[in-house]
Amino acid sequence: MAASIVVHGAGTVPGAAEVRAALVEAGVPGLLVAKDPTLWGPAAESEAKIRLGWVDTFRRSRDLLPELAELREELADLTHVVLAGMGGSSLAPEVIARTLGRSLTVLDTTDPGQVRAAISDRLAETVLVVSSKSGGTVETDSHRRAYWQAFKDSGLTDAEIGRHFVVVTDPGSPLEAVATEMGAALLLADPDVGGRYSALTAFGLVPTALAGVDVAELLDQAEALFASLGQDENNPALALGVALGGAAVNDGRDKVTLIDDGTGINGLGDWAEQLIAESTGKEGKGILPVVVESPDAPGATGEDVLTACVGGALAPGVVPGGGVAPHVAVNGPLGAQFLTWEYATAIAGRILGIDPFDQPNVTESKDNTKHILSGGLPDEGPSVTDGAIEIFGDMATTVTEALRDLVNGIDNGGYLAIMAYLDRHADSDTAGLRTLLARAGQERPVTFGWGPRFLHSTGQYHKGGPQVGSFLQITGAVSEDLPVPGQEYTFGKLQAAQAAGDRKALADRGRPVLHLHLTDRAAGIAQLLAAAKDLR
Repeated sequence: MAASIVVHGAGTVPGAAEVRAALVEAGVPGLLVAKDPTLWGPAAESEAKIRLGWVDTFRRSRDLLPELAELREELADLTHVVLAGMGGSSLAPEVIARTLGRSLTVLDTTDPGQVRAAISDRLAETVLVVSSKSGGTVETDSHRRAYWQAFKDSGLTDAEIGRHFVVVTDPGSPLEAVATEMGAALLLADPDVGGRYSALTAFGLVPTALAGVDVAELLDQAEALFASLGQDENNPALALGVALGGAAVNDGRDKVTLIDDGTGINGLGDWAEQLIAESTGKEGKGILPVVVESPDAPGATGEDVLTACVGGALAPGVVPGGGVAPHVAVNGPLGAQFLTWEYATAIAGRILGIDPFDQPNVTESKDNTKHILSGGLPDEGPSVTDGAIEIFGDMATTVTEALRDLVNGIDNGGYLAIMAYLDRHADSDTAGLRTLLARAGQERPVTFGWGPRFLHSTGQYHKGGPQVGSFLQITGAVSEDLPVPGQEYTFGKLQAAQAAGDRKALADRGRPVLHLHLTDRAAGIAQLLAAAKDLR
């Protein structure tokens, strides 16, 4: 990999040149490195004051290195690393592990089948990293409770169980006290860094270090990039931010496709999706990230789409596998990629005129979920049942008709979001819907997210961004539920409540929502894919 980031094509993106000139004239690159909280306006200043630590957090993270080395040695016999975390607490570690070829099981679901499968896998050799910035994330707390009970049922004493837990949280969070009570190892994260900007803090480094990653190398890569961030010229992160924001504001390209180019970075799009969507999707504005499978994938291009390839090293204009050459290619090592995209997203926020550090609509679905858990699931009945699929919210009599109505109704300039509250391993074929519906929908952008994972990502954009989305929610029957110890609900009920809460949040905005429930998951997925193919 190259020693630093290179961004190809950013300067030729329509609308970028004048935006860049205005930023440079205002001294924005230097002010951002200096952590000036006034860059996003008076309304954002109080939040920015406590959220700009990501600019140089890689330096403070070096203090963790001796502790991580010691912890890994102490837990050397616990070779199965499981990460319980949502959003920013899990997406960066997953990319790091995938890119660097280390085994890490990421548990960011409430699907009872997926949770049970994780707990059943090498429990005796498992160390569970419980990661939550707030310390109150319901999914993560549920995972912690389930694992504790599983260790208890295996015959371990409380003292023995505590050794199987490592807790990562902010200082003073409720989880800090819980970790002490459990006898778990506790590592505190940088409190001045928001969750989606936390890749190079304890949230990104602790689970991956336990999995065997040389995390010091990631910090070195960020350090090598840092010298360029305050510069007006030869600043790749500025170039990327100007391309993202300039294309959205001045050229109508308010969507960006994220494509792994196959040259060394594996899955960065999933992490950048949260960073961009949750940071920019508010006040009716935003940049919609669309993670696609390849440069020639359906829905990868369009008049309102900026295309971006991401990788370790790629010559300008080269696109593996064919397809249209990207507008922008971002190349370089992973640690520098994280810092580049964070800086670029903050720049894009300035251009859009929004606060890139808050997430005002994320709590809405959470509040809906709490209300449903306490008051009961809504009394809903399907409009019709077609084979193994129940159809809600549409007058169609078949799944094919319902899907056709949905894709034909996508707004001009709109998008379709597929939201699957299923097991992303056992039900992984569901992801094939993205390409099928993009092809059927006149190549409009189509996103795919596993629930509730996407609620901590694109969920903010769905509610706070431009209200041009159409939504397909897929839920599935639970054949064997799993209790959440110490709570009155099960994982299955929690998953259903999260799906219902999100449906309500979208319906309250008047957006089209098609809900399909699979009464038999395997048969329903096969039927759903066949119906989507029939749309061609």
